[in-house]
Formats: sequence, structure tokens, C-alpha cells
Amino acid sequence: MIASAWLLVALPLASAGVLLLLGRAADRWGHWLGLAASAAAAVVGVLVALEVAGLPADERVQDVHLFSWIPAGALDVDAGLRIDPLSVTFVLLVTVVGTLIHVYSVAYMAHDAARRRFFAYLNLFVAAMLLLVLADSFALLFVGWEGVGLASYLLIGFWNHNTEYAVAAKKAFVMNRVGDVGLLIAMMLMFHHVGGVGFSEVLDAAPGLSEGALTAMGLMLLLAACGKSAQFPLQAWLGDAMAGPTPVSALIHAATMVTAGVYLVVRSGPIFEASPTAQLVVVIVGAITLLFGAIVGCAKDDIKKALAASTMSQIGYMMLAAGLGPIGYAFAIFHLVTHGFFKAGLFLGAGSVMHGMDDDTDMRRYGALRKVMVVTWATFGLGWLAILGVPPFSGFWSKDKIIESAFVGDGWQPWVFGTVTLLGAGITAFYMSRVFFMTFHGKARWTDQREVVAASANPGTALPLRHPHESPWLMTAPMVVLAIGSAGLGWVLSAGGRFSTWLEPVTGHVEHHDPVLPVPAIMTATLVLVAAGALLAWRQYGAAPVPQLAPTGSVLTRAARRDLYQDEVNEGIFMRPGQYLTRSLVYADTAVVDGAVASLASGTVGAGERWRRWQNGYVRSYAALILAGTVIAAAALLAARV
Repeated sequence: MIASAWLLVALPLASAGVLLLLGRAADRWGHWLGLAASAAAAVVGVLVALEVAGLPADERVQDVHLFSWIPAGALDVDAGLRIDPLSVTFVLLVTVVGTLIHVYSVAYMAHDAARRRFFAYLNLFVAAMLLLVLADSFALLFVGWEGVGLASYLLIGFWNHNTEYAVAAKKAFVMNRVGDVGLLIAMMLMFHHVGGVGFSEVLDAAPGLSEGALTAMGLMLLLAACGKSAQFPLQAWLGDAMAGPTPVSALIHAATMVTAGVYLVVRSGPIFEASPTAQLVVVIVGAITLLFGAIVGCAKDDIKKALAASTMSQIGYMMLAAGLGPIGYAFAIFHLVTHGFFKAGLFLGAGSVMHGMDDDTDMRRYGALRKVMVVTWATFGLGWLAILGVPPFSGFWSKDKIIESAFVGDGWQPWVFGTVTLLGAGITAFYMSRVFFMTFHGKARWTDQREVVAASANPGTALPLRHPHESPWLMTAPMVVLAIGSAGLGWVLSAGGRFSTWLEPVTGHVEHHDPVLPVPAIMTATLVLVAAGALLAWRQYGAAPVPQLAPTGSVLTRAARRDLYQDEVNEGIFMRPGQYLTRSLVYADTAVVDGAVASLASGTVGAGERWRRWQNGYVRSYAALILAGTVIAAAALLAARV
């Protein structure tokens, strides 16, 4: 089955092509074709995984040659797939979770006139992500990388008749192109120093390269990862990406786009291991981002944007673990897998709530929905417990391993980064509990009779009374499956170090390292902080009344509601200076370059005009000129003799 792994990309890509080319002719059945293509890719992925798992550990890295792709002199790149435990893990995550999202989308997009086109874009997204993780070279990875960027642009801006949504799609697209420049420069450096861009060529040669070259490569790869995974300082697009339909949010935030940066860093591990500077920067970026996203999540009233901030923070955990080197690679991917299940479940749960609340996303107008949306409440609750890291749910097994790994090392680093991960766990418990309690517990703010009175007295000035209800089974069934994964997947994968052993052919065998604090002390501190965060959220948003209008709050709260002014910073540091530079260049081009050309032209015309006056066709004028010339010549000869 490994030889047929190309079907993983071909099936969803072919479906996307059919749905786009047939157009409206496929409207009645296009969504079923899209679902079937994703499900078929999932079946192929499972069969490939079973075959790889059945091989001896030293044979689990297989390269499948497809065709000669770029035969260009010294640069000779073949198109091929790398089938190994790392790529297979991503294949299973993308196809299984992606298929569940496809099932959910059948019902969620049922009344959208462009549902067929939506499924075409979903298939394109899945195909691009599978190409990204299966590629055997950085060049082919870049094709999938760009495909994911294109598909995300199409899906985020799917409802582009809304100007705000179209702008959000453009913002995501442009910020990701900034990261893409980093990947392009990294490939240029690889070709310059190694002579190729294949994984085997570059990663095998990495230990023999200079530290300066490796640091440059590592930092450029990190820049690319920051763009795709919404890490500091290229994180500003992620909240705006909520403009797309909710299944898009689940796909981007759980199984595809934001995980690509973590994959790139882990896949490029030998480069970072040989450059301590680049490796340290990865950890610092992850630490900053996990706190940044957590703080922003504490102040968001939009349920999808609160979950988006959570994704930013959780990917920060993964990036920090990836920067720790071999001791953190397996735990970064482990948390990525468990996060894929519980975060997809949380986003689909948010979509279910929106479905029952007339697409309202403001949690201040929710409350007590557990009474009318029992399945959504139960599945969302399991995802909530998983992301908090409450034992025995999946997040406990994966995130706690990252926290323990952060405390491993010498000097100041384990104390700083370990403390950051602990603090992040406490804040995560607060903002995710805030989301859960504001949505499903407390007073039913959607039944406030004052809204009805205000709406009847002043139509259009207040929201009408809503009648929330449970979603149809096509939406709740995927949520139940994801909730089961949120509850038990972590324990299944962690038992006996199963997941770390599975990834060893790629990440290498790592001996046990003791953290600077005893493991029981770290676990106890983590659980205490988690409990404190959840209890604080219950006191403020579960037991106490929640105002329907957000209070002014502290300076930090106001800053968090503005995403810690990330857009203002980008505007002040990059956009405005860029505008001024562009205007200056335009002025220089107009005044200096165009001015010089215009002056030369006008001078030539003026000289011609003046000279034309002497060419008037009168004999007496020519005679006078001849006489004047003769006199001047004679005077010159006389002056020379004297």
C-alpha cells in the first residue's frame, strides 16, 4: 500500500477539480463526492499506517519516487513522497479529523447556495496539507505549503460578499506570504551550501555545515513556521480567520494549516540541533506566543475568537517543545494530535451553538444552553476538560509532558520556560472555563424579556428572543467521535511510551532526562494552577451574573480585547513606514527620474525651437549669417597672429 500513497493526495485533489470544473451541475451531489473523497483518503491513510507499523523500526522510513520534476543543471529535484511515522501521523490526523469535519459540513452548510464550491475548497485544503506532510523535499513541501495558503484564503473569504470577511482572507494570505519568504530563503541557503533541497540531502549534511549557515537556515525556517502556525510576530491573522464558516475554523485550527509550522520545525530537526541559537529562538517564540494567546483569550466575548486565541497558545506549547530538541519532538507531535481532536470538537461545538443561536457568536448573550443542547454541552465539556489537562483526559497526557520537558536542562532556561508553561496552564484553565461557563451555565441571557420589550418598541435596536435547539445528527455525530478522542486518545497513545517509540525512526531515541524539579511536584503545581483558574472562572462567570455588555475593565483587559494591540503594532512598525517609503519612492520616481527625463526632453525641444528660428528660408538671413561667420573667423585669425 505504501507504493500507492500518492492516492492520498490524488483523491481529494481530483474531487476538488471535478467539483470546480462541473460547476452548478454538481450542486445536488457535490458535497457527497467531497465527503467520499476525504473518507477514501482516510481509508488509504489507515492502510498505509498499518503497513508502516508492521515493518521493523529501521525500515519505517520509505521514499516513494514519483517522477523527475526539476532537472535544472546542478539543481535536480525529483517529486517523491516520504512515508515514515511522522508523515503517517499527520496523514491520519488530517484525513480522519478532516472527514469528520466534512460530515459536519454537510448539515452545517445545507442551506448555503454555494455548498458544492465549499466542499471543493475543503478537498483542496486536505490535498494540499497531505502533499505538504508527505513531500520528500523542501521544494515539494513548498508546493503543498502554498496550496494550503491558497485554500485557506478561499475558505476564510468564502462569504466574500461581506467586505470584512474578504479583508480577513486577504490579511491571512498576505501575512503568510511574509513567512513564505523565509522558506524560500532557507531553500536558497540549502542549495548554496548543500547543492540540493531534498530531506535526505539537507538533513544528512546538516551536522557538517557551519553554525552560521545553519543558524540562518533555522531562523528562516522558523519565520516560515511563524506565518503558518500564527506564532509571534506573525500571529495577527488568526483571529480574523474566524470570518470563514465554522467548519473552516475547525479544519485550520485543528488538523491542517496551523500544524504545518510545527511539522516543519520537527522535520528540520537536525538543522536546529546543530544550531543552538536557532533552537533557543524557537523556544522563545513558543513561550511568548503561548502567553500571548492565553492573555488574549481571557478577554474575548466572541466564542470563535476565544477558541482562536486558544489555538495560538496551544501551538505555542508545541513550538516550545519542538525547540527543546529531541527531548521535545515527540511531545510536540503528541500534543498536536490530541489537540487536533479536542480543538476540532470545541470548534464544531461552537458551530453547533451558533446554529442554535441564529449565528450569534457573543457569549454574553448565551448562558444555560446545557438545558436545551445536551449533546453539544457534553461533547464540548469533554473537549474543555481535555484542553485543561484534567486527568485522565487527553490533554493531561500530552501537555503535561511538554511542561515536564520545559523543566529539563541547565542554567536559567528550565526555570524560565518551565515557569512560563505552568503559568500558561493556569491561564488556559481560566479562559477555557470562562468560555464553557458563559456558554452553558449561569443565567439564560437569551431569554431576557427586556430584549423582547426593547425589540417591540424600537425594531432593529435589540435582539429578538431566541429559541436555541440541538443540532441535527450529522453535526452531533462527528462531535461525539471527537469527544471520545478527547477523552481517551491521550491515554491510548501514551501507554508504555507508545507514541514516542513510534516516532523514534524520525526523531531518534532519547534517553530519559530528569527535570530540575521532581515530576510529582510539577504535576501537582500544574493541577493546582488548573484548578485555581477553573474556580476563578466559575466564581466570575458561573456563579455570578454575567453582564450582557462587557464592562470597561482594567488596562490589561482592554489591551487583550484589542489583541494586545497587535494590529496597531504592525500598522505602526510596518504598514505606515511602508506607506511613507512607497510614497517617497513614488515622489523620487516622479520628481527625479521622470523629472530628469522630462527636463532633457523639454530642453531638447526648446533648443530645437530656438535653432529653428535661424532656419527661416530667407536668403538675406543666410547671407547675414555667412557674413557674421566670416567676420568671426577673420577676427580669430587676426587675434592668433597678434
